[in-house]
Amino acid sequence: MSVFEITKAATFDAAHHFPNEPDGSPYRRMHGHSFSVEATVRGEALDGHGWVADLGALDRALKAAAEELDHGLLNDKPGLELPTLEHLCLWFANRLKPEWPGLCRIAVARPTIHERCVLSL
Repeated sequence: MSVFEITKAATFDAAHHFPNEPDGSPYRRMHGHSFSVEATVRGEALDGHGWVADLGALDRALKAAAEELDHGLLNDKPGLELPTLEHLCLWFANRLKPEWPGLCRIAVARPTIHERCVLSL
């Protein structure tokens, strides 16, 4: 049996700060980043179209989730009070998993500073 993975990507810009950092830490101050996020769905069975899943539907779902964060303060979103890349991965996984049971990977990156986190589900 063949196993396929399909991936879609989205981008968003958002501000955050790390309130648990000591006074004077640059991470404690509000700052922003451009983020990218990828969602990967895995499956063995192809549907009647010959797909693992509808890439267009995955694209819309991922972009809708990213839009919730775009140009906002991440700390204000439940689950992102401590807005690390790891918590962003979990946030996206929690948003997408109910609709996408084959979701197997979420990757969130800050490309301009060459940082990336991958959550394998």
